[in-house]
Formats: sequence, structure tokens, C-alpha cells
Amino acid sequence: MTERFLEGVRVVDLSMGWAGPLCGRHLADNGAEVIKVESCSHFDWWRGWEATQTFIDDHGYEKAASFNTVNRNKLAITLDLEHPTGKTLLERLVATCDVVLENYSGGVLPKLGLDWSRLSKVKPGLIMMSMPAFGATGPWRSYRAYGSTVEHASGLPHLNGESDWPPTMQHVAYGDAVAGLNGAAALMIALRHKHRTGEGQFLDLSQAECLFPLAAHGILEQSATGTAPPRLGNRSRAAVPRGVYPCEGDDEWVTVDTQTQLQWTRLQSLLPELQAFGNLDDRAANVDAIDNVMAAWTITRTPHDVMTTLQAAGIPAAVLSASTRLTSDPHLVARRFFAMLERPYVGTIPHPAAPYRDGTRPLAIDRPSPTLGQDNVRVLHDILGLDDDEIRALEAQGIIGERPLPMEKTQ
Repeated sequence: MTERFLEGVRVVDLSMGWAGPLCGRHLADNGAEVIKVESCSHFDWWRGWEATQTFIDDHGYEKAASFNTVNRNKLAITLDLEHPTGKTLLERLVATCDVVLENYSGGVLPKLGLDWSRLSKVKPGLIMMSMPAFGATGPWRSYRAYGSTVEHASGLPHLNGESDWPPTMQHVAYGDAVAGLNGAAALMIALRHKHRTGEGQFLDLSQAECLFPLAAHGILEQSATGTAPPRLGNRSRAAVPRGVYPCEGDDEWVTVDTQTQLQWTRLQSLLPELQAFGNLDDRAANVDAIDNVMAAWTITRTPHDVMTTLQAAGIPAAVLSASTRLTSDPHLVARRFFAMLERPYVGTIPHPAAPYRDGTRPLAIDRPSPTLGQDNVRVLHDILGLDDDEIRALEAQGIIGERPLPMEKTQ
């Protein structure tokens, strides 16, 4: 097998949720040894929110699809970082690594004495990335947030929705996913810089600021004209017709985006009813009528038929793929986009490949997401040199483990 370009890089991943773990997953997919660190009392909240005894007995902490998607290709250990021994073991592990990744709120690691000022002394040349919601400086540096509240702070909801709606969220926690991608890119650059200069560095990533490029059209228009652009839903002032139209079948849809006058002329040749409408200004004034003509045509056809007919005429159109059909989509199957891996407690589950690849093959997905504390012995023995008696003592003290503590024992 070809060596992946981050092989030999070790990452201590203290992150939880989506943003940090997704960032770490990109490093792991490229061959880095990513060691995820949780504790039995503060495990990754994407495993589950509430550690009730029933949840623990049912192994609910191992069944969350979200956690299992973003933590593949990683090792996992548990360490109680509030215990002096757990903290010491983490420092010993950091001393062997190249990168530390975390997305706690701003005050967590300083409170534990494990922030950049400490860890950079433990490992000279360390690269450390912090991914708080609003960055490590400024008046909002200590504010906590999730991807959805980060989306609010970016201004994106003010640009989304129909004209008579209030600001509208995307409801997919964009802040997390976009920050994870930006974080992975920033760490790649930092590793390149260290390779050239030997210098480590602290990276301060604001999840909210990662979203501003997605709101650029609104920010620029407000800056240039003093007025925010209107909320138009799927429509556009520069392209008519543009939207999502119903097709034959249950919940079947196609999207059409008529960008140029030539595309409009060709669309008119396919739908004679559109001959009544003229240039862009006229179409924009009659957009409801045009959309009604479009919907009356698309509803009698399958999405694939509409897409291929319009594309053959040079008009941008695409089937809206239902998420439930993606694993059997012929194109994705041909590209081997999904890898099916067996995992304890959930069985065989699909793992989406990285959206980039080296040549024709997707990046390898070698192992599913780890169970809680799955690699305690491997990491503590093989990397830190602890013997069996020392590892058993850590288990007896509750510093490591493979099972969450019930909520009432952590409060």
C-alpha cells in the first residue's frame, strides 16, 4: 500500500462533537496517528448527551451515527484530566506528539493547566490548534456555542429563507462542519511550515469567522449599498427561472438554474408556454407565473428525465438526491465513495470517503471509530511504557476505563 503523506505524524485529539473531530478525521484519513482522548466522566458528547444507567447498560454511547462517522481511523484512550495522574499522563503523551487539537470553550484547558503556555513547554515545536466558537481573543472569547449558534453569529440566517420569513437557519450546524474543514487545512499548512523551519505554533481558529465566506454576498452588498440583500429563498435576482420543482413520484424533485439568455431561449423552445415572457426584468416581475409553468411540466416527468432533457439543451439542472439513496447511487458506487466497516454494537455501517483522493482510489478507511477507551493498553504500554500493574492501578483508580460513569457519579 502506498504510504500516506501524514504517516509518522502523531496527533493528540482532545476535541468533541463535530468541528474538532472532523478536523482530526482528515488528518487520520491522510495517515496521521490520531489519538482521541476522552474520560469516563466527560466522554465525547456526540456519543450521547446523558449518561443514565439505562443508556450505559444498552451501550448507547457506542451507537451514535454522528460520532461513528467523524472518528474513524483514530485510536482512543480515556484519561481523567482532573486527576493529577491523568494530567501527567496526558503531558507525557503530548511530549511524543506533533499536534494537539481541541475545541473546548476558552476557559477549559487553562483551568486544567493544560493550555498552550503549558503544553508548548512540554513539547517544544508543538503545533496546537484551539477551535473555540469565537476565537481565543476578543470580547466573545469565553462564550460557549454550538454550530447552530455560530451560524447565527455569522449572519447567514439573515440571508436565508423566503421574503416574508424571519431569518432562517440551515439546521445542519454549518459552523461545525465548515470549521472542521478549515481546521484541517490550517493544520496541514502548519505541518508544512514546521517541516520547512522546525517551528511549531499556536493556531487560533474562530468557528464563526470560518462561516463569513458563505455570507460574502450579503456582507459585500451591505458594505457597497448600505442595504442588506432581500431573502429570496431558492430564487435569484440574476437568474429566472431558478428553483426546485416537483417531479413525478413521492417526494421527487429537480433543481433548475437558468443563468444566461441563451439558456432561457433554449428553455422557451422546450416549453412553449414560456414564450409569453421576455428579458430578465420581465421574468423577475412574473416569477410566480414562470414557476407555475415549470412545475406543471416537471410534475409529469421523473427527476432524471427532467435533468437529462435540460442538460442536453445546455440548461443547468440536477436531480435532488435523497440521502436514503446515496449509498446505492451508481456514480458514488463506481467511485467507491462509501466503505462498509463492521463496528461493535452497531454492525456494518457506511463511511463516506474523503472528498479528495490520491489518483483513482479513495483514501483508505482502515478502522471504524473506536469504542470508549479501546486503545488504553496499546497507547499506555506501547507509547508511554507503562507495565501491566501500572495500567491495572489506573483502572482501579478510575483514571482510565472503557465504560462511562453514570451522571449521578459525575455531578
